[in-house]
Amino acid sequence: MLKKVKLLTLKAAKSLGVFDLLLRSRWRKNRLLILAYHGISLDDEHLWNPELYMTLDEFRSRMRMVKELGCNVLGLEEALRRVYTRDLPERSLVLTFDDGCYSFYRKAFPLIKEFNWPCTVYLSSYYSGFNRPVFDVMCSYLLWKGGDRIIDGGEFAKNGSRFDLRNVAGRSAAVLAIRSFARENRLSAIEKDALLISLSNHLSVDYEAILSKRILHLLSPNEIALLAAEGVDIQLHTHRHCCPSRREFFLCELEDNRHFIKEFTNTSASHFCYPSGMYKLQYLAWLRESSIVSATTCNPGLVKRSTNPLTLPRLPDTRSLHPTEFEGWLCGFSSILPRRIARGDTIIEPYYY
Repeated sequence: MLKKVKLLTLKAAKSLGVFDLLLRSRWRKNRLLILAYHGISLDDEHLWNPELYMTLDEFRSRMRMVKELGCNVLGLEEALRRVYTRDLPERSLVLTFDDGCYSFYRKAFPLIKEFNWPCTVYLSSYYSGFNRPVFDVMCSYLLWKGGDRIIDGGEFAKNGSRFDLRNVAGRSAAVLAIRSFARENRLSAIEKDALLISLSNHLSVDYEAILSKRILHLLSPNEIALLAAEGVDIQLHTHRHCCPSRREFFLCELEDNRHFIKEFTNTSASHFCYPSGMYKLQYLAWLRESSIVSATTCNPGLVKRSTNPLTLPRLPDTRSLHPTEFEGWLCGFSSILPRRIARGDTIIEPYYY
């Protein structure tokens, strides 16, 4: 209901010329929009998870709107420096991509290069070095691909559970059970990969075809180096896409991530994105200790001079975001509308380790 009311409000504001007024306003000039993307679909990932993946045509449509509305796309470091010195150009925004998906290299970057825009990739590095499908998300994808049956999970989960993959609840239960099985048995990356092969066979899903397209793979070291040479800003997202609650483990995640990035980009990364966009307040001191300049969340909003640089808001752009709502964010009107905000500062469980 709230979403429908918001959309009607946005359409009315646009028709009355409010969007145009805000685009030219000093209010918008002093605020920065950071856009967040995950993956561009290589095959059917946008049907499996429309909150993480969109099609290339959908992404192209978004970028054309950015261009047509005269937005200034800045690099992350320049944009943050200028927001705090109140020196932003009109309609400023930053493009960011989380995780470092192969689809960024294959689909998104060629389009961004056409527009000659800077962008930042927050890289989670473990699955770059071990360049096979990311275990947790691939479990979900395989169960969706084979979602026309009921399976016996005895081989993949404890207690010999059965899962009805024909509905979302059954698939979700199966995903959680398989992930728990892998964690409790302390499976190595190689063992997890073998489990994925076994699961795909069990579901009669063509895993070799998935591998050939590099679906749910991250960037390889060579691709990271090539992108960095092209000017893509590679920044921190932890090594294993997780934020431990113990200081020493948290700092280790950062340093492993930073070391990996430096090896293939010859730069020392100092900007960070919280895995899943969520954080605990205790992390802020640890980030300062690690000389982190900025940290982004997935809390929608605009960055202004008073914003804490270690809790920067971003707009996660997904397939469910209506084009008028997206345009409303570009001009700033969407940021003043009410929205549901998660309570507390607890972190959402990372989707892979």
